[in-house]
Amino acid sequence: MRLAINIDHIATLRNARGGKEPDPLEAALLAEKAGAECIVCHLREDRRHIKDGDVYRLRKSVTTKLDLEMAATQEIVKIAKRVKPDLCTLVPERRKELTTEGGLDVVKYKASLKRSIQQLHDSGIKVSLFIDPVDEQWEASKAIGADMIEIHTGEYAEAKTKRQIEMHLSRIQTTALYAKQLGLGVNAGHGLDYENIKPITKIKEIDEVSIGYAIIVRSMFVGLENAVREMKKLITS
Repeated sequence: MRLAINIDHIATLRNARGGKEPDPLEAALLAEKAGAECIVCHLREDRRHIKDGDVYRLRKSVTTKLDLEMAATQEIVKIAKRVKPDLCTLVPERRKELTTEGGLDVVKYKASLKRSIQQLHDSGIKVSLFIDPVDEQWEASKAIGADMIEIHTGEYAEAKTKRQIEMHLSRIQTTALYAKQLGLGVNAGHGLDYENIKPITKIKEIDEVSIGYAIIVRSMFVGLENAVREMKKLITS
């Protein structure tokens, strides 16, 4: 299982003061040094954290894999085609949300998502769709040409009772299993932290986990490299 580090919150902290520090690029390079196999950033339409310039700088310097999270809008698709990240993860986006709140409705937006996927494929960019662990969503993802899915683990992360946790884990595992059987790559992310990651690591069909907030918070106390190494140890041991 690979570890992808989302650096959006480094940019959020930088933007709070309007300066240049802390630098998301420096964070990305430190994360790679500590063992991260992918750097994730989300270029939102409102540019609330990652800016256009950040994405170009990351593309020039990231040596592992760059995953650009994005809404499937024409503006952002055009930017992605110029930047050429290794992967684009298409996510739903609402202006008032604090963070992404759920998966894409691939079934509802199948036609428009298919066009975006084709445009990105034309530039040699692989595409992942961020979806809830629901049968019709991964089936539709495969049907419109996605290379992989990222399973939204938010409901699992927020579950309070043992029964709820087991139910959401079962849904995640089922989605991962059947998506893999269809030939899709399988990633997972949202709300994962040092406490809830271990059951996810037991789902062998998941290739990669994407974690941001928990690692950035932990880095305030132990440093970013140590925070990454601690998480890396949890997902590989």
